[in-house]
Amino acid sequence: MKNYQCLLIADFNIENLASYLNHGNSAPAIKAAVAPYGQFMQSLMAGKGNDSGFDFIVVWTQPQSISPSFARALNFESISHDQILKEVDEFCSLLIQRGKQENYTLIPSWVMPTYVRGYGLLDMHEGLGLANILNKMNIRLAENLKGQKNIFILNTQKWVESSGKKAFNPKMWYMAKIPFGNEIFQYAVCDIQNFCQAIEGQYKRLVVVDLDDTLWGGILGDEGVKNLKLGGHDPIGEAFVDFQKALKALTNKGILLGIVSKNEEALALKAVNQHPEMILKQKDFAGWRINWKDKAQNIVDLVSELNLGLQSVVFIDDQPIERARVKEALPEVYVPEWSQDKMLYASTLLGLACFDMPFISQEDLSRSAMYASERKRKNLKSSFGSYENWLKTLEIKVQVERMDSYNIQRMAQLLNKTNQMNLTTRRLSEEEFKKWAEEENHWVWAIRVSDKLGDSGLTGIISLDVDDKKGRIVDFVLSCRVMGRKIEETMAHVLYYYARELNLNELYAEFIPMERNNPCFEFWQDSGFHYNQKKNQFSWNLEKEYGLPLFIKLERPSLCYES
Repeated sequence: MKNYQCLLIADFNIENLASYLNHGNSAPAIKAAVAPYGQFMQSLMAGKGNDSGFDFIVVWTQPQSISPSFARALNFESISHDQILKEVDEFCSLLIQRGKQENYTLIPSWVMPTYVRGYGLLDMHEGLGLANILNKMNIRLAENLKGQKNIFILNTQKWVESSGKKAFNPKMWYMAKIPFGNEIFQYAVCDIQNFCQAIEGQYKRLVVVDLDDTLWGGILGDEGVKNLKLGGHDPIGEAFVDFQKALKALTNKGILLGIVSKNEEALALKAVNQHPEMILKQKDFAGWRINWKDKAQNIVDLVSELNLGLQSVVFIDDQPIERARVKEALPEVYVPEWSQDKMLYASTLLGLACFDMPFISQEDLSRSAMYASERKRKNLKSSFGSYENWLKTLEIKVQVERMDSYNIQRMAQLLNKTNQMNLTTRRLSEEEFKKWAEEENHWVWAIRVSDKLGDSGLTGIISLDVDDKKGRIVDFVLSCRVMGRKIEETMAHVLYYYARELNLNELYAEFIPMERNNPCFEFWQDSGFHYNQKKNQFSWNLEKEYGLPLFIKLERPSLCYES
């Protein structure tokens, strides 16, 4: 994981946050610089200038600083809420202008000290209460910045709730112009680090759960399906149902579920499918390993089957010895501490920050269905003796798209999180990728894949950098979900086709070896391209045809971009 540099811009003394960031022990490492104290607005309006090395900026303000009318409202003056919101709009215009110059901008939402009661019982009263207008200000902030894909609003109120009485310390304001207690800054550091992990695609994608006393109450082999504690008029049974509901909710935003359990598979799947109080059914799980083998090895096997990395996994088990085994054997797997109190399972899961995503695409939302389709493909594959014959039965369709405002978010996400089939593993923000694509002689296409069993969505990226009569393949990226179905060969054919359309003589790819992209190297070795070992370069003379796999149905746009 890379080290990050950020700039902190605030209307108060923010040195404490900078110190926590600069001396943090958790990954990623963040080096923070602080804009001049007392020059908040000047720093915000000055633009990037010499700060071009920053990966992101944090703009942290107090509501009374950006809205003079809200400052007057704090003194119980009769102030138009519309005027306050107008001042929020003006501030958002500045944020948007500055945000266009930055890779990313983080903005903590506005809060008031917990000791400010405002209008007391009337503080949520429409047109009067301070809490009422502060909520409106934050909502207006979110509405105004909704279309800015590189600007993120952090939930400061959560930090306040978690810090309790230590959230605010009036003495710190008078002594050092620091409006918050140090606990607030510590929670801010956690969210900032989560943001850095998320934009690198380091959020968790698979939750692997045990069954007995984890997904349901009781030991299935001893008590049988009917006697499991699940639902009913029982606090423990209700707690297990709510835990399953929380897991189900994760699948709705693209997180996969898996089972690793020491049980008899047939009996366990019977319980999953037939127990009337089960929220999760077999179709909700991307895969499982239900046997009496070592759980660490089972996790490795399951992750391999799903074409994921161990760093994508969260393992949940009620047994401390099983958690310790996985934690020691598989340090890349995140094994959260797990309460022995069954009624805390759901709240513990919901409190995990490892699922934070910077973007949620349509592919994310339909990921569970995609893996269910993949299981069908594997079942179908087993009934055919020849791999080629199996592929022919799938009726694979590949669609090529130009980069546009609808697919750029998913393309940037794919570029930054795909490792195995990735030519160079270069990482760019959405804005950086868009700017690169708009440069002269740069060509970028998205690849969509579907077949008769389901739609895999936008799963590939190819790009060209044209120099004279040569085309350099800059990006060759394909999701592991569709690897090995001749999509790679189809992408190479598409590049060949467009290179011919551009009247080029040669097409070449420079492979950059990284920790996990050896499958990409193996593909290029088998691709038919000429390999120059000294340059680690693969090339194709465009006088020769590079054919399309016969069973692939291909749709591609013309090279001409419509005005």
